[in-house]
Amino acid sequence: MRYRVLLGLLLPAAGAQAQAFTPAEIARWQQQAKQVTITRDTWSVPHVQGKTDADAVFGLLYAQCEDDFPRVETNYLDAIGRLAEVEGESAIYHDLRARLFMDSTQAISLYKKSPAWMKQLLNAFADGTNYYLYSHPAVKPRLLRRFQPWMPLMFSEGSIGGNISVVPLERLKNFYANRKSTSWQRPDFEKAEREPVGSNGFAVAPAKSASGHALLLINPHTSFYFRPEVQVTSQAGLNAYGAVTWGQFFVYQGFNEHCGWMHTSSQADSMDEYLETIELKDGKPHYRYGAKLRPVQVATISIPYLHEGKIQRKQFTTYRTHHGPVVGQQAENKWVTVRMMDTPLQALEQSFLRTKATDYASFQKTLKLNGNASNNTVFADSKGTIAYWHGNFMPKRNSQFDWSQPVDGSNPKTEWQGLHKAAELVQVMNPASGWIQNCNSTPFTVSGPSSPAKEKYPAYMAPDAENYRGINAVRVLSRKSVFTLDTLIAAAKDPYLAGFEELIPALAKDFQFVVDSPNPPEGEVVEAMKVLQAWDKRYAKASVGQTLATYWGEKILRLARPRVPANQTLDYISLTKFAIANTTPQEKVAALEETIEELTRDFGTWQKPWGEVNRFQRLTGNIQETYDDQKPSLPVAFTSSAWGSLAAFGSRAYPGTKKRYGSVGNSFIAVVEFGPRVKARSVLAGGNSNQPASAHFTDQAGLYVEENFKDVFFYPEDIKQHTERTYSPGQ
Repeated sequence: MRYRVLLGLLLPAAGAQAQAFTPAEIARWQQQAKQVTITRDTWSVPHVQGKTDADAVFGLLYAQCEDDFPRVETNYLDAIGRLAEVEGESAIYHDLRARLFMDSTQAISLYKKSPAWMKQLLNAFADGTNYYLYSHPAVKPRLLRRFQPWMPLMFSEGSIGGNISVVPLERLKNFYANRKSTSWQRPDFEKAEREPVGSNGFAVAPAKSASGHALLLINPHTSFYFRPEVQVTSQAGLNAYGAVTWGQFFVYQGFNEHCGWMHTSSQADSMDEYLETIELKDGKPHYRYGAKLRPVQVATISIPYLHEGKIQRKQFTTYRTHHGPVVGQQAENKWVTVRMMDTPLQALEQSFLRTKATDYASFQKTLKLNGNASNNTVFADSKGTIAYWHGNFMPKRNSQFDWSQPVDGSNPKTEWQGLHKAAELVQVMNPASGWIQNCNSTPFTVSGPSSPAKEKYPAYMAPDAENYRGINAVRVLSRKSVFTLDTLIAAAKDPYLAGFEELIPALAKDFQFVVDSPNPPEGEVVEAMKVLQAWDKRYAKASVGQTLATYWGEKILRLARPRVPANQTLDYISLTKFAIANTTPQEKVAALEETIEELTRDFGTWQKPWGEVNRFQRLTGNIQETYDDQKPSLPVAFTSSAWGSLAAFGSRAYPGTKKRYGSVGNSFIAVVEFGPRVKARSVLAGGNSNQPASAHFTDQAGLYVEENFKDVFFYPEDIKQHTERTYSPGQ
């Protein structure tokens, strides 16, 4: 990776105004807008049509800005490391992390070297966004008053920039603020408390489809409103429908008339940490590599941040080796560097080109770009092929090392040995079982008995653990011989919560132990235990057992987490087993008593149905939503994916609330049938607009909370019958 920050291009001086749009630019945008049509259907889904792919991108970005410009802007503030300029000191180290890995100078250089077709798309990205700002002068950006065509190349993997987020900010701060830390390998308990994010993807082969056509479930689990629903088409062969990340110009998870792709977050090891042995030579830091010392590269990064209404700057002396930037320190002379994918152009090319794939072969061809570092892919096409790839960007490594831990940077044998070819990845194509599932879980159960064999692959290629969603997905896909779109939807919302299979019996056993003690529990806790034992472990709005189990389960896991050994990281299944074994019978019963007390205090009774506690509410449209028990909300049956809920709804109480409100989980969900004519249904959390005054702010909320789907209007004749308005950008 290059390591220069072109501050003059990236950071205007404090108080400086962005360059005004020129008459020539405006005339060019107005001319291009005439080649673009945006049709809003009755759900306000934008169907963007352009003459060329660049025209379509121009219209797509314009439509995204119409629906939620704040999220478009914030995604780029995040990617280019300028959040602290609007959020203040709390974001300084977030921006420093971005600057350590992603370089605007590199992005500008890559833009200039991009093939003509990509440069046209990048120009269209900037032009469509800037034309929106020009034609909406009342919109006041937080910071970015002009978007540049190189900005999409600042995402670390060409899509969502998920790679660098795994570098802990606290560790980075400890190093660059010269703070001593004794918690190098302690678990991040605050992070462990957060709702798991990820996704579900199912594919069903023609042999198990009632229509004889392949089926696909697209079910990303993200923060709500993170991905809107779009269709983007051109006369150059582009026709993609699905979820797009705000500010990106390609459909991230979706389908075209020939095939569909669903990405699930992967633990496939695409990046590594190196322990660099540091020695001073002539007063300057060097690192050992083989028998020699190499100079550590030293640079200064200036991070601007907002303080009391003015822009201040914090200077950092930063370090890197040939492996990557220094992000922490394990011992006095052991610095930690991180190596990861650094091919943003190829990543962006792959992200766009896969949306134009026509079958398995053409989709697999895009994988040769090795541009997807953080995702698995579930695939289906109109020829009846279903497939799965675990990861994509996969460095070859010497298997004698444990790549789940930092490796010795001084040993040349720890160098990457090129990349694995797509054919070498853990994958499956047309499995005998007739189905594929991935729920951010191990690929070795992806197709039941037809799954890949673990022993055939290096450990670093698929270290993913099983999870409760994966267990439930295998169960629901195995037990049915034939699927339709309706039964695939039913499978995607199967209410069984496998996470309580062991927890509740363990509680019942320990409860009986305490009952037989000299001081047995009495009163309401005994009645609550009866409710839990009678509960069928299925989510339902009317279920009191689910309320008790959720509150109690959260308490018992919270109690167990600090007892996990400092050098051990546990997945949810392992943590559940650990909690059962490492909490006493008295602690389990006491947690149930505390649950009863909490529910009674907050709601007047512990016999509270889950749907009265677990709510969907959208009030402001702000990125950081606010919640209010006194304002309307909707009951939700489905729950946290941590418990195995395939339909994910991560909820919690907020300051000033007693009820729990969802903010992460099911966002965009779709099912697709790939026949001669594509059939699809979808639903979005809330709606496509971030404006509370819009009819499309919460018009899908009723469907969403009931886990119902709307018809997708994919073909022109269907769109025409369900049109709300048609216009060109700027009109």
